[in-house]
Amino acid sequence: MYILVTGGTGFLGSFLCERLVDDNHAVVCADNNYTGSVENIKALMERANFRFIERDIVDPFPNDHTLPRFDQIYNLACPASPVAYQGKAAIKTTKTSVIGAINMLDLAKKDGATILQASTSEIYGEPLENPQKESYRGNVNPIGVRACYDEGKRCAESLFFDYHREEGVDIKVVRIFNTYGPRMNPRDGRVVSNFIVQALKNEDITAYGDGKQTRSFCYADDLIEAMIRMMNSPKGFTGPVNIGNPGEFTILELAQKVIAKTKSASKIVFKPLPSDDPTQRRPDISLAKEQLGWSPQIALDEGLDKTIAYFANKLGLW
Repeated sequence: MYILVTGGTGFLGSFLCERLVDDNHAVVCADNNYTGSVENIKALMERANFRFIERDIVDPFPNDHTLPRFDQIYNLACPASPVAYQGKAAIKTTKTSVIGAINMLDLAKKDGATILQASTSEIYGEPLENPQKESYRGNVNPIGVRACYDEGKRCAESLFFDYHREEGVDIKVVRIFNTYGPRMNPRDGRVVSNFIVQALKNEDITAYGDGKQTRSFCYADDLIEAMIRMMNSPKGFTGPVNIGNPGEFTILELAQKVIAKTKSASKIVFKPLPSDDPTQRRPDISLAKEQLGWSPQIALDEGLDKTIAYFANKLGLW
């Protein structure tokens, strides 16, 4: 098949491109490299069934005669960490989520492609139920510093379902919970990469709040498997579907695990909790199990070992 992956030079997008190329699909990767890096797809550049185009999906996708008619589109393009989307990138993030979604949906309509939206657990906001089910409508601050991402993704979901109802576009929506693994940007502010880099450098590990807030951590390989299963699920099954690891850990437990695994001399220090940072995050994945036959296979300890080894090598510390 001919497949377009937007956000394909990013942490998850690059793994998705790699998997699809290995499965012998013809893959076009589109990214403006705002948070991604061509380094992540360097090994794919020599593959005959892979092509990279530098493109921002906020701009209309041109009628490029060199591009194929796509069978599938994975829409992953969007800054996904608070460091990347807060401050001066907030408007850009909303535009990517909303205008970018419209452009990709229009392309899917034109090509007759199935399109998958990489949505997020952040659409649930500060949850009033735990674990979070797909039926939960969320508790989001629409004017807070995280709203550009949270509300942008909520609007994108709305657009996907309106295009499905009004235009007959074949859509798939997954809500991604915390995911980690190699190729994470060490400066993107995500908790796993932050802790690992700080521990490897024997720096203070910065935990926010009292460290008792919880997260679930899904390894990248498991996430990619779920996305591909969702894309290839029966026509008419739209989701949304929660994708994540239902194992729940406090931030303090994660910090302690990382310190032990890296044999670090780091100390844990506490800082004020950022505005609108959710205190609980855990998916109910019953629907993914039932409809996709999917559940995560890689436990946190195994995934952390692989991720620590990646960062140690990248930083030249091991």
